Amino acid sequence: MTTEIEAILAVTNRDMDAVFHAVPDDADALFTWDYEKGARPALSKLYEKAKTSQWNGATDLDWSIDVDPERVCAEMHGSDYRSAFLRRLAEQPGSPVANWGDKEWAAYTNETFLHRVSQFMHGEQGALLCTAKIVETVPWIDAKYYASTQVMDEARHVEVFSRYLDTKLEGHYPINAHLRMLLDDIIRDSRWDMTYLGMQIMVEGLALAAFGFMHKITTEPLLKRLLRYVMSDEARHVAFGVLSLQEYYAGLSQAEIRVRQEFAFEAAIRMRDRFLQQEVWDRLGVDTKVMVGHLLALPREENTFQKMLFSKIVPNCKKLGLLDAGDGWLREKFTEIGVIEFEDWVDTGEEYEALDEVAKDRAASANATA
Repeated sequence: MTTEIEAILAVTNRDMDAVFHAVPDDADALFTWDYEKGARPALSKLYEKAKTSQWNGATDLDWSIDVDPERVCAEMHGSDYRSAFLRRLAEQPGSPVANWGDKEWAAYTNETFLHRVSQFMHGEQGALLCTAKIVETVPWIDAKYYASTQVMDEARHVEVFSRYLDTKLEGHYPINAHLRMLLDDIIRDSRWDMTYLGMQIMVEGLALAAFGFMHKITTEPLLKRLLRYVMSDEARHVAFGVLSLQEYYAGLSQAEIRVRQEFAFEAAIRMRDRFLQQEVWDRLGVDTKVMVGHLLALPREENTFQKMLFSKIVPNCKKLGLLDAGDGWLREKFTEIGVIEFEDWVDTGEEYEALDEVAKDRAASANATA
């Protein structure tokens, strides 16, 4: 346990005050002279869907809504300290939060929500860069067409999360060190399919699940609307990854697939460690090393939120054939971290049309004016 804690805490942001962060990227920008549109019908259909599902964060969301930050945070996380997970955390011998009262737990709920939304924003910028890279590196014209629409989507997502954090909440946290390391690894890898796997399947899959979880809980109208619009985009993004990688992975060797399995699992661990929220505990004056030790000692099955974040990742990995390829290495690893139960949940390749909020809005408007 001590070794694991030290490994987690060794990942830090040493340039938190820097405005820019450079990552070497040796990938080839690939031109294709095959302009035949529709050679991959599923991707062509996704592209057509994306063209009619664009929305404007400045005009389609009502930014005049007055938001009470404390109420939003309490609504989203106010019951956390009464949950089995955090109650057990407080009851552990030597727990730094054993004597916390309502004031301390209220501060925790505010900070953890602010941290969570901040990481969503940073992750969306990671998606912006990764999708621009996919436009450059993917060999198929249908994929380049679709990826270009996702670049616009991701810019819009960064914009709306940034605006919500800075005008409706209380600013934002720096990027979590584990999230930054994962994004760096995804961008640094020169293989186009690894950009897909890391971003479209892993990071975007987790984000889609997290947004759905938050959307279900909150009643704050601006946040609820914002999340619903973002979810409609994210579902297409993950479907883009599933549809593209299914074809490509069918032609890879077992050794090449094993590399992808290991990359997927490492990404899963990095995302899990991101939710240890070292930055939050540090801001609250709690010894981070001690708190991380207590968090890791808690039963995984009691952290429902963290487990649910994998509800999109696991079925998508299964559809790609990564769970049981070779000797079933990834299945075993997902079993070890307690998330294999999601393998038969619906994969995003089948659900993106159900989440197309923009199309629903336009149909409703048309019916209302008919």
